[in-house]
Amino acid sequence: MDYVIAFVVGGAICIVGQLLLDFAKLTPAHVMSSFVVAGAILDGFGIYDKFIEFAGAGATVPITSFGHSLLHGAMSQSEEHGFIGIAMGIFELTSAGISSAILFAFMVALIFKPKG
Repeated sequence: MDYVIAFVVGGAICIVGQLLLDFAKLTPAHVMSSFVVAGAILDGFGIYDKFIEFAGAGATVPITSFGHSLLHGAMSQSEEHGFIGIAMGIFELTSAGISSAILFAFMVALIFKPKG
């Protein structure tokens, strides 16, 4: 049943994104940024952790989880290190994902001809 819930929740997030693209005429960059901000806001109110407990991968795989990770890391490190901990925390939890995205994008650019 966990797989079904994750599939439905992740799919619902994708549906919202597609509706924003189709009907609100937002660009993909606007939708992505909105989802990151929404994840951060939900984490700020303590809702996103409960959402992850309910949906599992359906809540951790979409881009909204990136906003959650950014804010979650910043908040935890700011309590320990103060103001400088905000920047440390942001990169502590998300550095693996950012590094992977850069590495894989570079590898794909080497293999395929980018259109520019």
